[in-house]
Parts: sequence; structure tokens; C-alpha cells
Amino acid sequence: MADHQRIYPDVEAPAAAADAPLVPNGASQSDKGDPADYHHQGQYPPFPQRTIPVTHSKPPPFRRKRSCLCRCLCWTVSLILLQIIVVAITAGIIFLVFRPKLPKFTVDKLQITQFSLNDDQSLSATFDVSITARNPNKKIGIYYEGGSRLNVWYTGTKLCEGGLPKFYQGHRNTTQLVVQLTGQNPDASGLLSTLQQQQQQTGNVPLTLRVRQPVRIKLGGLKLPKVKFLVRCRLLVDSVSANNDITIQSSSCKFRFRL
Repeated sequence: MADHQRIYPDVEAPAAAADAPLVPNGASQSDKGDPADYHHQGQYPPFPQRTIPVTHSKPPPFRRKRSCLCRCLCWTVSLILLQIIVVAITAGIIFLVFRPKLPKFTVDKLQITQFSLNDDQSLSATFDVSITARNPNKKIGIYYEGGSRLNVWYTGTKLCEGGLPKFYQGHRNTTQLVVQLTGQNPDASGLLSTLQQQQQQTGNVPLTLRVRQPVRIKLGGLKLPKVKFLVRCRLLVDSVSANNDITIQSSSCKFRFRL
């Protein structure tokens, strides 16, 4: 009886199947790659990332106060700058429209009706001062208000004082005024001797006339708030004595405003 031919299975086939790749050739691999490749290269696969919500904490109270203070300061500075700009623009418009000029003062004549030493060594003085005030402006009027002060000084000592009357000076107007100034200085024997000595040595006596005059400026139909004129006139006269014709050798006046 013939031997039946037996067929045995090939035991090496599974080994060949084990060497075959898990992903056939030509097939696309996973985007994350093969974990075995990371292990083979000494690396680790990336961990999945999680989105962490961002929480905004409120600033501390002192920072909020500081921020409010900065805002207030910025607003204040801005308002001040705006006011300065408005004032500058207004002043520029007024200057271009009205062309303001300072008034002019001159001392024309000085007459001394009394200048003598009394029994109690006090000095009595009475001066009549002739002043010319000029308004050179075409469109500006000047109101001379009450409360003015005129003083005559000699080397820091006030000899007499008085005031200008109230009046209105129109456009391009010239006004002549005669103001009487009176004064009395106690214990003036030394002052009188010093004055007489200087008169003999130099032939002149320096005097200073100071004027403090409140005025209001009229621009067209607008009357501005009250300001003050300050005038200082330096005089050189030939003598200071009563009932004599006093000659003014030189006179110069400076004029300025004061709020």
C-alpha cells in the first residue's frame, strides 16, 4: 500500500509574517508618528496640550487711586493750557485791532509854597505839581478812578503826598493837572541840613515823584476790570525852598502796569 504523502505546514511562515510592517507600503502613517521611533531616537512623544483659562485679577486699591489722580492731573493741566492759549489768542486779537500804547506822564512845573522847619523840629512841606497826562491811543479810553497816591521823595524820605482827581481821558487826549501835595516829617532838622548842603555842593537836588493810579481801560464799548498805573519820575531841581521859582533841570518818567 503506497505511503500517503503527508504535507506539513511551513513553520517559518509566521516568522516572515512577523517581520512584515504593520502599515503596508504606500499607506499613510499617523501624524503623531510611531512611538517606537521616538523611543529608538531617545525622545519621548509630545504630551497633549491643555488650554489654561486666563484670569485677570483686579488691581489693588492704591493703583486705582493713583490712576484716578493721574487722570485728574492730566485734565487740570489740559484746562490750564487751554486757558493760556485762549488768553494768548484774545490778547493777540486785541493788540491787532486796538494797537494799545502806554500813556505818557510828564512833570511840567514844581512850585513849593511851604518848606520850613517848625518849632518842634518837624518839617512842613507843600508842593504844587503840574502834570501832563497823554493818551496816545486811537481806540482806547482811560478812566482814572479814585484812590490814587502821589508822593515826593528825597533820598528815601517822603516829603509830601496827595492824589489825582477822578476823570475820563478819551482817545488821543492830553490832560493837564495841578495837584497839591502836603506833608509833615517829625524831627527833620538833620534832613533839612543834608538837603541844603547837597544843594550848595552840586547845585541841584534830586527828587522822585511816585504815582500809583487805579484805572479802567475802555476798549470800544467794553470796560475792562480795574488795574493800576505805576509811574516813577526822577527830577533834578535847582533848589528846594519856599516861595521861589523852582527850575526843573531834568525829568524822566517810567510807566508800567500792575494788577
